Amino acid sequence: MAERPEDLNLPNAVITRIIKEALPDGVNVSKEARRAISQAASVFVLYATSCANNFAMKAKRKTLNAGDVLAAMEEMEFERFMEPLREALEVYKKDQKGKKEVSEQKRKDKEKKVDSENDKSREDDEADEEEQQQCMEEEPEEEVEN
Repeated sequence: MAERPEDLNLPNAVITRIIKEALPDGVNVSKEARRAISQAASVFVLYATSCANNFAMKAKRKTLNAGDVLAAMEEMEFERFMEPLREALEVYKKDQKGKKEVSEQKRKDKEKKVDSENDKSREDDEADEEEQQQCMEEEPEEEVEN
């Protein structure tokens, strides 16, 4: 567990991408400024997590959920971010539902394929047995001479 903000280092590429998306084209950001933003983001993540954890603990849960995070944002007085956060959460839920449905469909398709292959295999086995039976019936038994 990160005890200090310095223990939590967000990837520079992520920080750079977020900064570029937030600023208009042509605005440059120094390394020092990127580092300061990265540290501020780390502090924010730790604080938001701690607040959300308090809500989970009050509810006697060990797992943080989205409701805990939303409540933490409100407690931290970030109300103006609540609606965009809710919208992002809905998009995430829809994406996850879509992925689950696709995964379920792939599993069902795979089961159908295996079942059809098993049916074909059984049909082939039955045809082979039938053919062997016919061959045995057609072959005259050899007489054994004493």
